[in-house]
Amino acid sequence: MKRRRTTLLALTTLLAATLTALPAGSAQAEEVEQVKNGTFDTTTAPWWTTGNVTAALTDGRLCAEIPGGTANRWDAAVGQNDITLVKGESYRFSFSASGVPQGKVLRAIVGLQVAPYDTYFEVSPQLNVSGDRYSYTFTSPVDTAQGQVGFQVGGNADPFTFCMDDVSLLGGVPPEVYEPDTGPRVRVNQVAYLPAGPKNATLVTEATAKLPWELKSASGSVVARGSTRPRGVDASSGQNVHSIDFGSYRKRGTGFTLVVDGETSRPFDIDPSAYRRLRLDSLKYYYTQRSGIAVRDELRPGYGRAAGHLNAAPNKGDDDVPCQPGVCDYTLDVTGGWYDAGDHGKYVVNGGISTWEVLSTYERSLYARTGRTHKLGDGSLDIPESGNRIPDLLDEVRWELDFLLRMQVPQGKPLAGMAHHKIHDEQWTGLPLMPADDPQKRELHPPSTAATLNLAATAAQAARLYRPFDRAYAAKNLAAARTAWEAARAHPEMYASESDGTGGGTYADNNVADEFYWAAAQLYLTTGEKKYADFVLGSPVHTADIFGPVGFDWARTAAAGRLDLALVPNRLPGRDKVRQSVIKGADRYLATLQDHPYGMPYAPDKNLYDWGSNHQILNNAVVIASAYDLTGASKYREGALQSMDYLFGRNALNISYVTGYGEVNARNQHSRWYAHQLDPAQPNPPVGTLAGGANSGIQDPFAQGKLQGCVGQFCYIDDIQSWSTNEHTINWNAALARMASFVADQT
Repeated sequence: MKRRRTTLLALTTLLAATLTALPAGSAQAEEVEQVKNGTFDTTTAPWWTTGNVTAALTDGRLCAEIPGGTANRWDAAVGQNDITLVKGESYRFSFSASGVPQGKVLRAIVGLQVAPYDTYFEVSPQLNVSGDRYSYTFTSPVDTAQGQVGFQVGGNADPFTFCMDDVSLLGGVPPEVYEPDTGPRVRVNQVAYLPAGPKNATLVTEATAKLPWELKSASGSVVARGSTRPRGVDASSGQNVHSIDFGSYRKRGTGFTLVVDGETSRPFDIDPSAYRRLRLDSLKYYYTQRSGIAVRDELRPGYGRAAGHLNAAPNKGDDDVPCQPGVCDYTLDVTGGWYDAGDHGKYVVNGGISTWEVLSTYERSLYARTGRTHKLGDGSLDIPESGNRIPDLLDEVRWELDFLLRMQVPQGKPLAGMAHHKIHDEQWTGLPLMPADDPQKRELHPPSTAATLNLAATAAQAARLYRPFDRAYAAKNLAAARTAWEAARAHPEMYASESDGTGGGTYADNNVADEFYWAAAQLYLTTGEKKYADFVLGSPVHTADIFGPVGFDWARTAAAGRLDLALVPNRLPGRDKVRQSVIKGADRYLATLQDHPYGMPYAPDKNLYDWGSNHQILNNAVVIASAYDLTGASKYREGALQSMDYLFGRNALNISYVTGYGEVNARNQHSRWYAHQLDPAQPNPPVGTLAGGANSGIQDPFAQGKLQGCVGQFCYIDDIQSWSTNEHTINWNAALARMASFVADQT
């Protein structure tokens, strides 16, 4: 998403020091120690501590008395400043550390000592559990003479003693070679294939001739046989692969395996029930993302937590949020909504595309030949609103819609009717951090044309879908949509700043022709008014080829208008051409899928996988599924179904990217409150949470230290520190929910 950094907050008692100059030229060739006095032979200088920590020499170690009753890791810390880092150079960060009593969690970081306190590497071992000596290798993403090595040991109810020794940050070391465990060379959808659907797998092998395969039941009986199809070297993984097609086997069962080339795949089912569960699990994700409400443990066992950002200390809260200095002279109540991802920010642009896609999941159920509206009905999601005779999906989305409406500039104020782009913390916070424990000041950021059009589009869509259940609420949304539309027309070039990325992502977008098209389309679909139809028909986006290889997302929203114009009943002149454009886009994605040895509708230029590639694969599958809804042609149904295989294990890493689905699945997504990897008291992400997936940019330091030179599919690591490959977001799960619902409807 190209939008966020993971950072630290270090509130320190610092020793003054003179900054040293950066070394000239490229990365250092020789190993050079950056830490001063890491062995504590005679003194603790130049190490500092926070004001609540007392440190002294004990048996040649630095030992510190850490107070209890602190909320965050950085509330108690020991560190050293003025560390020189060279961009592109590899460093070995090593230290010995222990605690009494045992089992406390340490957050060790290498980062920036001044605002915005960026973190370049961090790790959070549990002391005394796996030995006392730790060593890690990472690559610096920056040049700086203001680096910091920090050991953060707060966040404990009770006091303890922390000791450390042999601290080293050695530059010039060779980068660590990372070899992911990819398991058996037979790559399958580890979750399930539909009995009446395609069944494909990929074999990694050096063989160039076809090979025999066997499909075995859970008891070990051979139930089908065939031969592989050699495919040569797959450019997206660098592997020599074969394809396996066992679609002719249609009997239901669990625990099947494929055996070929001396390898046995991970087990899988041939049964539709997993997708019925996933439809609901992927939507239940949103309840635990809610801001401004306590999450009830009886509804989500293990995920109960206090309400976040309701002005209860230490929160500054969201019910009277000021603007950034110089932006406005008022405060807004912007409580509610969904936290965007693994941080505590809330963004109108990403909230908009997420709201549209979840609402479209419901809207498809109204009109598609295989739609089953009752499966998304009241009581289906086990949320606080269940039982009110309104479909739970609509109740859940209303939590976000209400927030989006609150982000609109009030009447009588400058830029009235526009929408503020985002609201988040003044500075970045570290991990882990529960929403209720966030101490940062919250700020509204300037209104933008993109945010305003996101509000117009989603509120207009909401107006038609909520009308049967709450006419007053529908009218409120339509009025807000009309106001936002007119405000955007009056201010068509107010763009979010690319540099406004402290404390939250930028979500900057300097081309809003697609947002104008999307908003006009939604207003037309809801009102039928000629002025909106005229805008749609006159927009160059209307006839543009919008179904490119990468697909649609928050910054490319034309498809959100085109798909609904094709799928939602309306009388737009020339609508048949709109429908044909969707079918043409689906044909392109289907051809990509058929050419791809891993069977996915995604082949970016030069195999450079984009941020959040998993949701782009899903959104391309949405286009294929839409072509099935438009035509009923089985090839589109089969293509949409096969697109799911990659997400569930038919990929180079042999991992399911959805938490809780598949024998080996992603479960360490970057998050401040699903942070079990860092804090055993916290849970992993909820079942049904999608990881971002392979990202050739590997923007975070952790991934850079492991994945330098990675090829396509291999640019991913299931670690909480890898925010560029392994975050979760509301828009990524929206794509998962939409496709899971489509697949469930085919059973």
